[in-house]
Amino acid sequence: MKEILQRIQKKKKKLDQLRPLPASILEKLKHDLSLEWTYNSNAIEGNTLTLQETRLVLEEGITIKGKSLREHFEAKNHEKAIEYLEEFVQTKEVITESQILEIHKLVLDGIEEDFAGRYRNGQVRIMGANFIPPSAQKVPDLIVQFVEDIKNSKQGNILERATFSHHRFVWIHPFFDGNGRTARLLMNILFMQAGYPPAVILRNDRKKYYEALNQANKGDYAKLELLVGQALERSLDMYLSAFQTQTKEETYQLLSYLAPHTPYSAEYLGLLARRGSIDAYKDGRNWLSTLKAVKEYKKAQK
Repeated sequence: MKEILQRIQKKKKKLDQLRPLPASILEKLKHDLSLEWTYNSNAIEGNTLTLQETRLVLEEGITIKGKSLREHFEAKNHEKAIEYLEEFVQTKEVITESQILEIHKLVLDGIEEDFAGRYRNGQVRIMGANFIPPSAQKVPDLIVQFVEDIKNSKQGNILERATFSHHRFVWIHPFFDGNGRTARLLMNILFMQAGYPPAVILRNDRKKYYEALNQANKGDYAKLELLVGQALERSLDMYLSAFQTQTKEETYQLLSYLAPHTPYSAEYLGLLARRGSIDAYKDGRNWLSTLKAVKEYKKAQK
């Protein structure tokens, strides 16, 4: 975790040095990242719209044949929730209970009207999880404490704080539906308020994500923090590549293309990427890294 945290902080510093960012490029980048965020967050929860179909629903208003009305609403609602987040972040206010309820209301608008923006009033069980969420009677007080903890949290770095708060919200599981999407939106408020781009957990990492949450339920946050850190670093890479010229050594390549120019096999580079030991990000199912990143890793091993 030390390596990935250092890289994140270094890239954030580089991004800050480039500010103010060109407005036209920034808007395009934010739009593309918002689309990815909506697609992946919904897909993690079972939405079957592809990335291209999500784009058509949001940008063209097209109804996709064979897809449910709920899936269309989930795409549009998530986009509205991101817009709400962006406006809220500009106010520089601290997250409150009312904001949490408003975000959840936006997520479930037109889908579960009876539950949108309202805490659950009964017990729930999460399929595949290794814990049972607290009783409904405890939820309001737990959310009050959750908000207070965010307000007063000063220990640890932003990655640790955001990861811990994300897990805590998922553990409370305050709603009957929409908990995961709301939790990921809330996590990104913390990143965005600190000047970072949003961290997008990928659909292809769904299994790994749930396993990491289960580990966190046992008090071990390492896997979840790594996954969130990799998602955050990927977004930073997208921003930096959009705003600065990349040298050949700094250009991200598929590991299979990169390996012949390094002392390592593509398989070993993949292992290093998954562990966060080298600067790398995931595109679909493929990992990409740079020659510079591998050279830095090799140098650190001496």
